[in-house]
This record gives sequence, structure tokens and C-alpha cells, in this order.
Amino acid sequence: MSRFACRCAALGAALALCAAALPAQAQTPLLSGLGGPRDYGTACLAPNDDGSSASIDLTPAFPAGLRFFTRSHMTAFVNTNGNITFSEPLPTFTPEAFPVADQPMIAPYWGDVDIRDVDGTCMGSAGLTCTVCEPCHNPTENGVWWHLEPGLMVVTWDQVGYYDCATDLRMNFQLLITAAEGCGGSGDFDVEFRYNTCEWHTGDASGGLGGVCDPMPIFTTCTPAQAGFDAGNLVDFVEIMGSRTDTIHTSLCTGSNVGEPGVWRFQIRSGTVVCPDAGDPCDTGMEGVCASGATQCVGGGTACQPIVDASEEVCDSLDNDCDGMVDDGDDICTGLLQECVRGVCVDLCFEGGCGEGQVCNADNQCVDAGCESVECGVGERCVGGSCVDACSGIICPEPQSCFAGRCQDLCMDLACDDCTVCEDGACVERCSFTGCDSGQTCLDDGRCVDVGCEEMVCPRGETCVGGSCQDSCIGAVCPPTEECILGTCQPTRELPDGGVPGLDAGPRSDGGAMDAGGGDAAFCPPGVDCTGGRDDEGCGCAAPGALPGAPAGGLAALGLLLLGLRLRRRR
Repeated sequence: MSRFACRCAALGAALALCAAALPAQAQTPLLSGLGGPRDYGTACLAPNDDGSSASIDLTPAFPAGLRFFTRSHMTAFVNTNGNITFSEPLPTFTPEAFPVADQPMIAPYWGDVDIRDVDGTCMGSAGLTCTVCEPCHNPTENGVWWHLEPGLMVVTWDQVGYYDCATDLRMNFQLLITAAEGCGGSGDFDVEFRYNTCEWHTGDASGGLGGVCDPMPIFTTCTPAQAGFDAGNLVDFVEIMGSRTDTIHTSLCTGSNVGEPGVWRFQIRSGTVVCPDAGDPCDTGMEGVCASGATQCVGGGTACQPIVDASEEVCDSLDNDCDGMVDDGDDICTGLLQECVRGVCVDLCFEGGCGEGQVCNADNQCVDAGCESVECGVGERCVGGSCVDACSGIICPEPQSCFAGRCQDLCMDLACDDCTVCEDGACVERCSFTGCDSGQTCLDDGRCVDVGCEEMVCPRGETCVGGSCQDSCIGAVCPPTEECILGTCQPTRELPDGGVPGLDAGPRSDGGAMDAGGGDAAFCPPGVDCTGGRDDEGCGCAAPGALPGAPAGGLAALGLLLLGLRLRRRR
């Protein structure tokens, strides 16, 4: 039995604390094929505790150096204790909370690593400062290796133990630094942390016992390992969640910021760490349609923001107001004697009769033929005997997209990095790298546009198509209770007499009658004079899109929300 297991068994009352710190193994493979006896490179540290390499020249791999926060670095130091630094070696074994002064650092696992145990023999001494290994000192494991080649630096902490010369628990992890390709500027680079085995989080001199926090510390406070980036200016840093807690090792091995357990990737652009997962689906922890979010960059970190905000409840099998209840409320159907049934406002049967294509069900409700006994999932409704989602039949005007049955610009608040551009609420590669379809050209901002639209500036509510401006509402079908006004789907406004624009005839801004078909006499928003048509500044009226009762539906399930169901009109 290991010392860790023995200690836990002996403590009895503290057994639960020990169980919470059990090891984790991601089995994420480390990059090999780099030469040397362990295949992780030919350069390594001699057996030591708290030692570092001599200054390593980075220019063979990165001729312009590495631009990290406010400086470009031409040299680096590989430190035994799970990090590399750029100003000087770092012997500190207990991680200090970021930010740390005057010590720019990239730390896949800053903890009290001890690599003196070689084949069961404790070699060297504490505090030994090491140079590159001689062949006779090459370890068979429990070592630190590195490799440089053009555009790549790999540092491997190979099955390393912890202080004091213990190897009953191991950490096996790697740091990869790669020159940025494509959009990267001079000195820009990408960083990847890879974790294969994660079994300890604290050395004995940092308040640990047997590689984990001592449940009953006597002399010191336990300080587990830390992972992330530090500019060394006491201002800028990025810390992976869980750092300096007793779950950091399991968090790194089983977690990820790219969906691959044990793998964490970051981009350093113009010296700043940027989040690589902007636009990725995430769970906000809220109810209803507000639960589905998109990852957005906030400083050096990320935040999960709802894709759609809470809105007034409507009959669509969705929790629109995010209160945890679907289709709740007595006034969500406006028709006389209507009821909301499975996301559809239905009429009550009148003397057993229903409209064309409908039948009277057992509850005396008119439903589509074939839907009498159909049970649809959350966010779906039955139409003609089949379940459809909330965006079915909706065609949003550009640049809006349909999500959870609503049209909105999903790129309005999403910030992408220098390599990507927002499209339909997701960060995608710029067209300078991917190219454009036939008949389109690539703009400097990374977007594809129709040929002839490169310098075209269209009035409000219009979009450039094929080299000329056209009304963005042409061909748009907005969700029920919304209409297309000046290129966007907006909530339908009731007329003074209770009618609905584009449906009921009513007064017009020019004193005439509203065109019930929603044509040239379409409804005009307040403050917009459309009597003379579109003016030079782009003021004008656009034909309404869908009218109340137009096809709509609900999302198939929360899983579709997380997959980011996004529909929009394509040219």
C-alpha cells in the first residue's frame, strides 16, 4: 500500500478528504519521436530538486523570439518545478498566487517536483542547480526533457515525483509551444498543455503529506499546484480554474478548454493570451432558452453568455421567459377561446367541426390531422403529423439568424480573435485562409461578400447582393408575432384599433389605409416618415415578414440548442 493510501486509512475521520484527492489519469498521449533515450528530446535536467536549466537560446526555433505580454524573449529557462521562465531561473517550489512580480512564466504545473529518485535511489541534493544532462545521467523516467526545432519547443515532465524524493505518485505532462501560422504576427505563438497522468498536487514542504494536502496540517498551510500564464508585471495573468486547490490535478487531467480531456490550448497574439473557444456552445446554468450560451472572451478568460435573453412567453413549447416553466400564462394565445396545446395555439371545436386540415381531438381541441396522439419533445410542436423545431419555416433577414425561434444578430456581442471572424454566432477562420465561394471576394476583415459589394455602403435595412443594394426583408419570414422592419425581425406592433400591421387594415402615416397584404403600404415604425418611399438616408418601410399564424415551432431538444441550431437566409 502506498504512503498516501496508508495515511488515508489511518486517519479514519479524514478519509472523505483523502478520497476527494484521488489520482486521475487522462491517458492523453504526449508528443514523442523527439530523440533521446525517452524519445522526448536529447536535452534534460540532471537528477535534482528545485533546479533549472542554463539559459536556452530560443532563436533556432523562433527567430523573432516569443512575444509574451509586454516583451519579446530570445531565451528561456526550463525549471524542475513544472514551468518555464524568461527572465531568470525559478527555484521556488511552492506556487505563489498569480500575478508574480518580475517573473514572466508559462506554467503547465507549478508544484514541488522532485526528480532525484532514479531507479529507486535518491540522487543529488535539495536545491541543486543543474545544467544539461550528461549521457550518464539520463534518467529512465522521473526526468525533465526538452526539444527545439524550427517553429516548435516541447518540454516534458516525464513521470515526475514530488518532494521529498517520492515517486509513489506521478505527474506526466507536457508543454508545447508552436509558432503561430497564418494570421500570427511576429513573435506570436500557440501553447498547448497536455496531461497524461495526474496523481499528486502538493509536495511535503508545501503542506502536503504523501503528495496531497495533509488533512491535519500542523506547521504549514497546504498550497497545491498552479497552472497558467503570468506576465510578471503584477497585472496580467491567466490562471486555469482549480489552481492552488486540491482538485487542480484532476481538473487538468479530466478537463479541457477544447473538448479533449487532458488537453488545454491557448493562443498568444500580440503578447496577450486570447481564448481559443469564442463562440463555442456552453451551459449558462439558467433556465429555458437562456440555458444555451456561447463562450465569449472576457479579458484573458472566458464567460458563458446566453445566446438569447429572456423574453415574453409565447406558445411555442419553449420557456421563453426563462422561469423554468414552458408555455405558462393565461394570455399567450390571443384568439377567442384559444388554448396553447403542445406549442400551438388551437381553437376549441365548434359543434365538433374544425378548419380545413384539422380534426377535433378527445379534448375538444382542433389540431392538425395526424397530430391527435403525437407526443413531441421539449421545444417541438406537431404540424401535419410531424414534430418540427422552433426555427422551422423561419428565414431571418441578414445579418440575423434564427435561434430558439427568434431572429437576432448572434455576432453583435461576440469578440473573435485575430485569426477568425464571427459568422452565425461562431468564430470561423477568416477567408484569407479558407477562400470564398465563386462569385464572392474576400474583404480585409475576413468576410466574404458578393463581387461588386466590396466598397458598397447600403442604406439602413438594405443588403448588398450581386453588386447592388436590396431590401433585407425581401424573402424574409419572421417568427410569429414578429415582422420585418428595416432589415430586422421585430415584435409586431398593434394598431390603435387593436388590429395588427399587415393583417388588419388600419390608419397609415400618410392618412391612407394600411395594405392588408403587407405590400408597399407596410407599417412604418414611430419617427420614420415613409410616405414618400425610401429617402437618401435609408429611411423607409420594409414589407412585413411572417404574420401571426405563420409557420413556426420549437427546438427539438436542449441538445439542439447546445449544437447551436442556426438558420438564416442564404443568397
